[in-house]
Amino acid sequence: MKSRTFKTRNGTDLAFSVIGLGTAPMGDLYQLLDEKTCIATVERAFECGVRVFDTSPHYGNGLSESRIGAGLRYAPRNELIVSTKIGRVMDPFTKPPPRNPDVYSPGFAGGYPHAARFDYSYDGTMRSVEQSLLRMGLDRLDVLLIHDCDVWTHGKDAERRFAEAMDGAYRALDKLRSEKTVAAIGFGINEADTCVRFARAGDFDLAMMAGRYSLLIQNGLSEFLPLALEKKMGVMLAGVFNSGILATGAIQGAKFEYAPAPEDILERVRKIEAICAAHGTSIRRAALQFALAHPAVVSVVLGGVEPAEVEANATDADRTVPAGLWHDLKSAGLLDSAAPTD
Repeated sequence: MKSRTFKTRNGTDLAFSVIGLGTAPMGDLYQLLDEKTCIATVERAFECGVRVFDTSPHYGNGLSESRIGAGLRYAPRNELIVSTKIGRVMDPFTKPPPRNPDVYSPGFAGGYPHAARFDYSYDGTMRSVEQSLLRMGLDRLDVLLIHDCDVWTHGKDAERRFAEAMDGAYRALDKLRSEKTVAAIGFGINEADTCVRFARAGDFDLAMMAGRYSLLIQNGLSEFLPLALEKKMGVMLAGVFNSGILATGAIQGAKFEYAPAPEDILERVRKIEAICAAHGTSIRRAALQFALAHPAVVSVVLGGVEPAEVEANATDADRTVPAGLWHDLKSAGLLDSAAPTD
């Protein structure tokens, strides 16, 4: 699998496989998963050339991190890029509360029976990192991201959380980076405008932008991605299938933004699928290749819960799509005309 080398602010060279494994589903996002299958999926991803493994304490209240750690136990550590996040600290003595209906951040079907509390303070960040290292069995991290510090997650409390993160979490991450406990620091956000705000507020190495740059949505194209290039930040794209619909197509029950896709999205996807079919390619492959084409992108992080899924991702990463496909999508008004596709 191809890789893209990126030098961090502390002088570390990181070789990002163009495809990473995103492990939110392994936190029992949509359903309770088989432990052995999850671990086998991580192992198979490594065998297929995947070297970027992204997780978070949020994914199943630590369950995803544990499964990543188990799956990578015998992989050569210097060949891996392990990415996790801060913003939530786990309390093993308290059960999780009901999901907050006021914000649109997904709950999980399963996971560990531990309560998470939001904490973007300096001390909370250090505690979160300590917990993550223990769950994964590691002594250092490659990428550490401030997670979900946005309106999507916090609603009206987002402004206070942003201030807390820059005053506390950012200082902690910068210290860990200077000590080389962490190679690269950044943020993982679901909103393009909040990505811009963080990028302007601190000296970050990387950003993970989820769901804002895909065949369906290009909100991050006009301002954030050019800013990332200007500031020499690498971008890890997540959510390029927009919760599934760009992988499955417009099938019954297709998910968009963690919920059943509305009719207008289904119709748009049908039109994209028709053009992809006319060029002899799948919408899944087109979605992946589109995301990889932007020069700011160092890796596209894709979810998977079975070995066959990561095998398919690796295959699609190595294939090309006809150049005429992009022309036809732009001509039909289904793709921003300014989006790079070469």
